[in-house]
Amino acid sequence: MNKYLLRGILLLSTGIAASYGGNILMENENNIYKIIMPLGVILFGMGFLLIMYSFFRKMDRRAILQRRREKE
Repeated sequence: MNKYLLRGILLLSTGIAASYGGNILMENENNIYKIIMPLGVILFGMGFLLIMYSFFRKMDRRAILQRRREKE
């Protein structure tokens, strides 16, 4: 696992937890959920983007290594 995948998984799980916690606060009619839920969505989105970025980097690296092998 590379660092982008680990950070993505961490942000993804944190975003899910924050959104879930915000949902619980919303059911309890606590107004702090208005801050926590958007934060959870933003963290979830950043985590998803980092995971996708790590996969694109992996594919790009494989293509570069393949081109180098073909040249040799």
